[in-house]
Amino acid sequence: MMCYCRLFVLLALSSFVVESRHLKGNSYELSNFHPSGTNATIEPKIWAVLVAGSNGFVNYRHQADICHAYQILKNGGLEDENIIVFMYDDIAFDVENLRPGVIINKPDGDNVYKGVPKDYTGEDVNVDNLLAAILGNKTGVRGGSGKVVESGPNDHIFIYYADHGGAGILGMPSGVDLTAKDLMNTLKKKHAAKSYKSMAIYVEACESGSIFEGLLPKNMNIYAITAANANESSWGTYCPGEFPSPPSDLDTCLGDLFSISWMEDSDIHDLRKETLDQQYQLVRRRTAVDDMVGASHVMQYGNKTIAKQFVFNYMGANPKNDYYSPSSSDDSSLTTTPSIVSQHDATLLHFWNKFRNAPEGSPKKTEAHKQLMDELSLRKHIDESVNQIISVVFGQEKVPEMLNTVQSAGNPLVHDWDCFKMLF
Repeated sequence: MMCYCRLFVLLALSSFVVESRHLKGNSYELSNFHPSGTNATIEPKIWAVLVAGSNGFVNYRHQADICHAYQILKNGGLEDENIIVFMYDDIAFDVENLRPGVIINKPDGDNVYKGVPKDYTGEDVNVDNLLAAILGNKTGVRGGSGKVVESGPNDHIFIYYADHGGAGILGMPSGVDLTAKDLMNTLKKKHAAKSYKSMAIYVEACESGSIFEGLLPKNMNIYAITAANANESSWGTYCPGEFPSPPSDLDTCLGDLFSISWMEDSDIHDLRKETLDQQYQLVRRRTAVDDMVGASHVMQYGNKTIAKQFVFNYMGANPKNDYYSPSSSDDSSLTTTPSIVSQHDATLLHFWNKFRNAPEGSPKKTEAHKQLMDELSLRKHIDESVNQIISVVFGQEKVPEMLNTVQSAGNPLVHDWDCFKMLF
């Protein structure tokens, strides 16, 4: 009888160990398992919201980033029902994409577009749908799949955004842009509803630090990292004419430095053993802010104790990486910083390369020249308009000072967000 009992116990334990290697039903490994059976049924889920805030082939990299992030989560064991994708979905089959149905995020990369859910595309990629989805408000979304974050108090949420940004705003391809205050109000409502245990937010955008600086409380169990501080650009990479360059048939940047850094890290590391802080440190170093002119400061905000948790809690873990070794040859690429281009200049670079590569005298040459000139004209118009507004309000002599005056670190961008939103 004792032999049968021991055999039963060994089989039961073996079954538990094997099962814990996977995200069965998008559930976590039961780290708080008790042989007595108490608390053994708690199985938190991972929810993810992926947002590409731009459209157009010129902004190829943002949707490429989001598609790559989806592949990481999918390989990590998350189910599509728990991954919500906001993506305009206009580049895979754009006439400029000579690889129809293919999107890559690095020069020799795989097709990251394959299998990506089309939850919210086109005009449905807007602020109202995004905030409703985060809140789990099914009646608040219009169009799309209707999928929302239906998380519970034991669940973990991962939000990743990639696009252009500005002081206090994140771009969206349809309707108004997202302000820091509106995002913060949504996060506070989510916290008040007790509908998550902890949350990690990654933001790729210029001035992305301004979204959380002085705004994100430490008591909401939210940890955020941004590609830049409140006052500087983030950076595109794998751009035409830079090293390494995209394939010759793609005259646009394939990714963003902050984004490809955390994703290429996640592609090879065992995320059950890597903490959020370890990933942050690697990404921070790869941006090489101390070694490169103009590179950005990757920032941390909110409850930084969450950074001690394993990345697995928010992205799952690819079983193929179980035997990852820091000495592997793949790891050396994570310490190499590719050439970078300011997000602000990536558009000009794209139009310039289209113009340069188009045959002389061809309609493509004429079109590319017009696009380049229109972009330069628009930028000049905006600069002159801002200068004129400052001159009228404060006086011409104050223009240089006002253009370069920023809030001190730790303080929100503005004090009156309603006024800011109206003016913007």
